[in-house]
Amino acid sequence: MNKSGKTNKKRIKKVIKIAHIHVWDRKNKGDYAIVLAVQELLRREIKNCEIIDFPVEVLKNFSLASLKKINGCEAIFIGGGGILYSYFLPFDQKMIQAIKPPLFLFGLGYIKEIGSKDWPKKNISSVIALADKAQKIGVRDFNTKRFLESNGIEKNKLHVIGDPAFVLKEKKPTIQTIDKLKLKNKNIKIGLNLNYSGWLGFGLWRDDILLAYKEVISYFKNNFEADIYYLKHHPGEEKIYRQLGLKDIIKVDLPPQEQKYVYRKMDLIIGMMLHVGVMSCGALTPEISVAYDIRNYGFAEFIRHKELVVDLEKLKSGALLDVAKKVFRDRKIYQNSFKKLKTDIFEKETKFLQDAIKSLTVL
Repeated sequence: MNKSGKTNKKRIKKVIKIAHIHVWDRKNKGDYAIVLAVQELLRREIKNCEIIDFPVEVLKNFSLASLKKINGCEAIFIGGGGILYSYFLPFDQKMIQAIKPPLFLFGLGYIKEIGSKDWPKKNISSVIALADKAQKIGVRDFNTKRFLESNGIEKNKLHVIGDPAFVLKEKKPTIQTIDKLKLKNKNIKIGLNLNYSGWLGFGLWRDDILLAYKEVISYFKNNFEADIYYLKHHPGEEKIYRQLGLKDIIKVDLPPQEQKYVYRKMDLIIGMMLHVGVMSCGALTPEISVAYDIRNYGFAEFIRHKELVVDLEKLKSGALLDVAKKVFRDRKIYQNSFKKLKTDIFEKETKFLQDAIKSLTVL
């Protein structure tokens, strides 16, 4: 209030309501990391925003109550993460067409697991309806861009901006946690991750995967006396990582920002879950991905290091250990590469948001 007791309207900033539609699974560390990263970026660019969370299922099941809440916002951001996934499809086109605020697709991706069926037409048409509705589209990799292009979305509407979790801010864990995880010692540190979160094809490759991981463990234990870490991203992994047969393995299961801090302390990571790779490379640590999905290949292509993917078919030939030796040797080179890439991704994602915000008449 001013001296006369009246409110100074110039000092009051309008609160901008942002609907954020995303995969909301806090049990999956990657999904949670994406949400945190996107909202960090949004709050950085719109200081006076109120972010209202909606699960991606809101696009699949028409609801007047949800539609009213969404239409009460000034803008809608959908993503990042694997929004374009058969599990969430088809989207309800009636719901999509009834959305009124400007809609932006941000850092999302297309998922197609190895061995999965092709999508029915209704899934594809619902995705294209959503893309057509969007004012601006930023995808996380070139596979997603190619998928949308091949189904009729104009090339100039698509921007490859990377995965938001790459630039998630890290948070240092407590001293007690750092001590418990033996992060202060100077031992070589190798991180491992397996995908046991619902991929139906795991059973077909189980023995090959576990044997290849055990070969890597044996090499680094015998030659470097390395500490081996299991980097947990999903509760289901409790059922499988113990089958690596390592009694002194150190499990890391922390909130995403702290988990990413730990990844920076690793010398090399071998994983399967996509966001183990995204977060580790964002922490400047090279990760070799055992590919179970098109997204593993897509991420490797995006970061311009296709050699960081190992095909399931090549595990029996010792390919994982061969690649691990080379990447470990060249880890400093990868760190420098990722440092430049992180800056590039941050700039692209920031520009995307700034351009989107400029189009909002409420600001």
